[in-house]
Formats: sequence, C-alpha cells, structure tokens
Amino acid sequence: MIYYIPPVNLLGKGCLSELGVPVKKLNCQKAFVVSDKFLVGNGTVDRVVDILAKEGIESVIFYDVKPNPTVNNVENALKLCQESKCDFIVSIGGGSPQDCGKAVAVLATNGGKITDYEGMHKSKNKCLPIVAIATTAGTSAEVTINYVITDESRHVKMIMVDPNTLASITVSDPDLMISKPANLTAATGMDALTHAIEAVVAKGAMDVTDSTALYAIGQTFKYLARAVKNGNDIEAREQMSYACFLNGIAFSNAGLGNVHAMAHQLGGLYDLPHGVCNAMLLSVVEEENAKHAPEKFRVIAETIGLDTKNKTDQECVDYVIKRIKDLAQEVGIPKSLKEIGVDNPDFELLAENSMKDACAGANPVFFDKQKLIELFKKIA
Repeated sequence: MIYYIPPVNLLGKGCLSELGVPVKKLNCQKAFVVSDKFLVGNGTVDRVVDILAKEGIESVIFYDVKPNPTVNNVENALKLCQESKCDFIVSIGGGSPQDCGKAVAVLATNGGKITDYEGMHKSKNKCLPIVAIATTAGTSAEVTINYVITDESRHVKMIMVDPNTLASITVSDPDLMISKPANLTAATGMDALTHAIEAVVAKGAMDVTDSTALYAIGQTFKYLARAVKNGNDIEAREQMSYACFLNGIAFSNAGLGNVHAMAHQLGGLYDLPHGVCNAMLLSVVEEENAKHAPEKFRVIAETIGLDTKNKTDQECVDYVIKRIKDLAQEVGIPKSLKEIGVDNPDFELLAENSMKDACAGANPVFFDKQKLIELFKKIA
C-alpha cells in the first residue's frame, strides 16, 4: 500500500504565523505566488508575502486565476514563473489557485503542455516545491495528489492524478476562512462532504482512509451549517478545516467516484461552481451506489448518529440520503440546474464525458451512458 500525505502540515487557528521556519528549510529563494484578485484585495496575499520577505524570500504574484482554472491561465502563469526565475510555488486560495499552482509546478520541471498530463501518473519528475495555503474548507486540493484544469477548447475539465504534484508544505488556518461568504462556505463544505463520502464508498477505500473520511463526515454534519450561518464562528471554521484536511488525505489515497466524474462535466461545460455541482449530485448518485454497496452506508449512518443495531440496510441508506438532502437544503444549495441557469443540458455529452473521467473508475459500480443520463435528469 502506498499512502500519500504532504510531509509538513500546519493546522489550526493562527498557524500561518509559523510558516517561516519550514519555508526556510526548503532552501528556495524566489516564490511564485498563485492566487486570485479577491485574496490580493483583502490583504491575504500580502500577509504571506510579508512572512516570506522576513525569511529573505522574494515573491512574484500571479492572481489572474479563474474559478475554474483554464489551460490559458496555466500557460500565462508558467510564462511569468519562468521569466521571473522562481524556484518554488506558493498557492493561496481554494481549489482554483491550488490546481493552477500544481499545473505550473509540474510543467516547470517536466515541460510540455498541461494537456499532456491529463489522466493518471503522467509526469516523470517531481514538480517544483509547493507551499499550499488553504483559504476555504472544502476542496482539499492543498493536500491531495489531484488537480483539475479546464480545457476551454473542448469545454472539458481535465483530471490529473499525480503524486509528483504533492505539496511540500500545507497550511490550514481557519483565520483565513473567516471572511468567506455564506454561499462559498456552503459550496466548499458540501464539496468536502462529497470527498469524504466518496472516499468511503470508493473501490480503493481501506481502513486507514475510512478512519479519516468517517471522522470528516461526522464533523461536516456537525459544523458546516454553523459555519454558513455565522462566518465568524471560529470553532466551526476550525473544525471544518480539520475535516477538509482529513477527507483530502482520504480521497487522495482511496479515490472518488461518479459524483465527481459527473460534476466535472457540468463545471467544464457550463462553467458552474464545482461544490454546487457535487452537492446537487451527491444524494442522487449515492442512492444508486447504495444498491450495490449497502454496507458502506450502514457505517456512514452510524457515524452521523443513527443507532443501526436493529435497522435494515435500506433504513440505513434512507437515513444517510435524507441527511445529505437536509444539509444541502439547510445551507442553501440549489436543487436543480434550472435554478442556476442551465435550461437545456446536453445529457448525451455530459454522460459520454463522465464515463471518460478519471474519477469514474473508483466508483463501486459501473454506470453506463443510459444510467448517467437518467441520473443527470434527476437534477435538471
């Protein structure tokens, strides 16, 4: 068994202030900082740059990252990184800057185009060192071996699974998450829940991944709604940051499934928020998966509060599906694609691309094209 986890992880309130020591040990001189306009505007990027400066490290900032980072984003970032002769990456943000940073880091040491790396384990060389600083509790991109880049020419999200992109240092400081709006907190939190549930249900699940994923499921049900209702609830923010860290380690090693395979297609084709797509699909896909792996849902039901001793498998499944739907409704997730502006989805194309997605292979059962179309129609 190979189990991937970043070697250095800073966790908990205020941990960003401890970044200087491990960064100095990287023996790098010039940081290529990948972030977005919002985090530049609210001063988060400056805080990190100041910490680096105190260690004698220069910074070059790239902040033109789209919510669904594109091939063009990566090409522009790589060009600036190479022209500036930066020797490591500092990614600051949610999944978008993290994924863009990984793409730049792997291209800097392997060459070629990012489209060359779609799929599993495509690079030969370890990427530039990455310091991944999370500002949302959801994507877990800072701790995983996965990244996602949108190929705008094909309107497809490319999924890359590559141990060579594992970060050297991660930072999960809930103080950086305080300012996030409720809708973003909800979407990223439901993304986190999807990661954890899919990691338990996935073909690659094992005891060590279940232990972290199940804990993350319990914490997400307990604290996500609190974080959405009160963005300044530091206990809720901190517990969600721990859940995100743990489910990231789980799915990075166990795999995901058809919720993500399908959500990637919606996001790629219609430029939709990834967490919202996952949240709308989660109960739909897992209700189908439960027909083939009911034992997985018994342990999930126990984790979130059901006394399963005298319950049938179906009662356990029903409980889990209802709790997922109730949480999604409580935090304000849309129920249909129509609600978010997609009136006539191309079900054929969505289904075809879902079958090709790297995450689909980890699903406990194969979904053919007709099954995928049927499931997509349930959220139309």
